Amino acid sequence: MRSGKNSLSVWYFIGWLVLIYGILILGAGSGLLAVQSPTSTADREVGIWWGALLMVIGVAYVWCFHPGRKRL
Repeated sequence: MRSGKNSLSVWYFIGWLVLIYGILILGAGSGLLAVQSPTSTADREVGIWWGALLMVIGVAYVWCFHPGRKRL
């Protein structure tokens, strides 16, 4: 496979997918946190942490493998 100017890395699309999943999980986790009582939030914060982590990883992949970015 030849790597040219017009080639797109699959990791760019995986980064977008992970970013979208992170947004969805973060939204679901914060929605559960808003609905639950304050005494039962210990188990509900996992969705917020995982969503934030997936968003950070997704942004890093999109930034690193952006089609216009110069590679070494």
